[in-house]
Amino acid sequence: MSSSLSTFIQVPPNSDFTIYNLPYGVFSTLDNQKKRIGVAIGDEILDLSAILHLFEGPLLKLAFVNRSKATMHLPATIGDYTDFYSSIHHATNVGIMFRGKDNALLENWKHLPVGYHGRASSIVVSGVPVRRPWGQVKADEAKEPEFVASKLMDFELEMAFFVGGKENELGKPIPIDNIEEHIFGMVLMNDWSARDIQKWEYIPLGPFLSKSFATNISPWIVTMEALKPFIVANTKQDPPPMKHLHHSDDFNFDIELAVSIKREKSNVDYTLSKTNFKYLYWTIKQQLAHHASNGCNIRPGDLMGSGTISGPTPDSLGCLLELSWRGQNPVKLGDSGQTRKFLVDGDEVTIKGFCYDKKTNIRVGFGECRSMLLPAL
Repeated sequence: MSSSLSTFIQVPPNSDFTIYNLPYGVFSTLDNQKKRIGVAIGDEILDLSAILHLFEGPLLKLAFVNRSKATMHLPATIGDYTDFYSSIHHATNVGIMFRGKDNALLENWKHLPVGYHGRASSIVVSGVPVRRPWGQVKADEAKEPEFVASKLMDFELEMAFFVGGKENELGKPIPIDNIEEHIFGMVLMNDWSARDIQKWEYIPLGPFLSKSFATNISPWIVTMEALKPFIVANTKQDPPPMKHLHHSDDFNFDIELAVSIKREKSNVDYTLSKTNFKYLYWTIKQQLAHHASNGCNIRPGDLMGSGTISGPTPDSLGCLLELSWRGQNPVKLGDSGQTRKFLVDGDEVTIKGFCYDKKTNIRVGFGECRSMLLPAL
């Protein structure tokens, strides 16, 4: 990767938004409430509407807005949302918890990217707080279910990609060789989960109210062009994927990820886990090709979640369900003396991610996906 690009904007050291990134987002300001598209660089936002017909001269400086003065919004109107289940480590761990080692992965898991249709209306941008949901739960020893506020709230460290390009015609699959032109860029994602509600409802059709109450995403879409220098080898798949899911090129990414919790009225973020996007078993090309393989039309602005991203070690797991092993092993919050089996009201969860080339010192980051858990009504 060349490190010869330069900019007249002062970019702070370790900024996620370098000249090699230039992610897209939607913002507004106090003096201009109109939502508009911008590009982040350093601590600034380039207002694209202000340079529609202007690319040089003294007025260019008026097109920059300091990020501290901007309110960020969802970067696109999300028409449909699908969440996949593509981490073999996460799927195996959850399978062991609920089905035992001998039946950890279901028969179909290595043959197709498992996914489910989520709720687009409850996707909110980083910074928007999330309220603890109510739902039906049934304790193991209980005779009947009850309708209560969830007691087992969890985060899920994920990433997601936005669909771009031209919508395929209904009934016509997208060949995997052409799938890349339909992938615009990626964001961080926290797929909030109510584990006790999920346990009771997910058989036979999968999660519903345990997921649909809220999902946070980061506000800046990092383009695939910015991520291509950080491509790494795909995870080896055994058995080999079917022809319509096979692509010979590498399309996995070395993205360092971390999740932390900040307690209410605290200024300290306690890191719970560090993992990497490269641990996913199924690539995003395979996810989207599978989604469209039955002729489903995929539209620009659709959001596709990766599923919880867990690595192979105990400190690289992507949710409290795994980190606490179903609540059996409380997770320490640094040296605070506090622990977590699941989230408590007032906890603020932050997911961060970035790519880094040690040879060139080039960094491409995603900012953060941050949200606080509010008490149930």
